Amino acid sequence: MKNDKMKNQYRVNEQIRVREVRVVGDDGSTVMPTRQALDIARDKGVDLVEISPNAQPPVCRIIDYSKFLYQQKKRAKELKAKQVKQEVKEIRFGPQTD
Repeated sequence: MKNDKMKNQYRVNEQIRVREVRVVGDDGSTVMPTRQALDIARDKGVDLVEISPNAQPPVCRIIDYSKFLYQQKKRAKELKAKQVKQEVKEIRFGPQTD
């Protein structure tokens, strides 16, 4: 269940239906047509993943999608472990309590 929700969060390869995308990577960012970005990803043997769909133009990365999902799950697990849990202390009073 959880894995399905994370998989549907990002658009990959042919699911990206915009004319232009901003491709970010180690060498910086460039705006290019989606077809050209898909060709570059195929040549490298990895996927084109849409990271930020609401940006103008949408931001994509050329990475291995399964490795990306693994890193996202690992990061979410670390954040969950760092959260401080609120503990509610409880005191019970009975009829004999002064």
